[in-house]
Amino acid sequence: MKAGPYAEVMDKVPTIKDVADLARVHAATASRALNPQTRDMVSNRTANRVIEAAKALGYAPNSAARSLRTRTSSVAGVVIPDLRNPVFPPIVRGIEDGLREAGYMALLGNTDGDPVREREILATMRGRQTDGFILATSRREESPAEMEGLRAVPTVLVNRRTDTGDIPSVTADNSAGVAAVVRLLAGLGHQRIAHLAGPKDLSTGWERYRAFTDGMASHGLEPDPRRVVFCSAFTEEAGLLAARELFAADPGITAVIAGNDLIALGCYTALSELGLSCPRDVSVVGFNYMPFLDKQRPALSTVRIPHYDIGIEAARMLLERIANPSAPAKRVVLPVQLVERESVAVPRE
Repeated sequence: MKAGPYAEVMDKVPTIKDVADLARVHAATASRALNPQTRDMVSNRTANRVIEAAKALGYAPNSAARSLRTRTSSVAGVVIPDLRNPVFPPIVRGIEDGLREAGYMALLGNTDGDPVREREILATMRGRQTDGFILATSRREESPAEMEGLRAVPTVLVNRRTDTGDIPSVTADNSAGVAAVVRLLAGLGHQRIAHLAGPKDLSTGWERYRAFTDGMASHGLEPDPRRVVFCSAFTEEAGLLAARELFAADPGITAVIAGNDLIALGCYTALSELGLSCPRDVSVVGFNYMPFLDKQRPALSTVRIPHYDIGIEAARMLLERIANPSAPAKRVVLPVQLVERESVAVPRE
């Protein structure tokens, strides 16, 4: 069998010179084309030819050597509170895809909601010359020391934001989502509507709570303090405990808006314990559009957020931040959609 024209090159680890020779360009040009930060210095046609040559040869840049030369790592730290929460995997996938297009990779850290663990992860990642961070763990009011640390390295918040708004963030439109849920329930005739809110110290919990009170007021419904309980976490267990407290305080509730889908599932369990049926006795709506909730009985109504697009946008914003750290902080809010299923009905008599 006759050897191909590049058999000799393929028998050894390809170098940047091999790529340049195959693409018929100078080695320096090939290097610029393969570096996302200098790719705009060559024409698109040349860059594509170099990239195709690198793929054909199986060439991988020497990231360690480039890190020493440029003091960058082409690695972004991605820190999330709980990988078991189904909202995060598609967001992380979007981040990975967005970073990969620019030659970056994601280094993932899971904090389990522990601030001490979070600080350890951030310190470890910074020690490895991580170029920037995408954080899904930020609280509304970070300490001055923590805020200064976030400003020192290019950082983007995902699915979270701070009250000051001085760190770039990408979130879903929490206010519009909850407003649509209140409008749906009020339109069905519900007046005794309750809210199982997320944690106060997280922007998602607080924004959805504020949207609940605003939405109720816009329909002439006065929120009863007994009908609002803040959960300790965005988990099913926390939702169960909060729902027990909620129905003990006011058994006359006819509808519940949950801070997220996991909290809503906890509410389902509490209703079952009380011998109540959803939606005959109590309508329930979640938030986040977790997978398989259409298989629940009853199928849970929820608010769909664009998980993957949130991740893609966060990656894009981080790359912009790395390229221009002094640019003003942006806040991107992506649209949501109410998905009505079997868990809502007109209120009982």
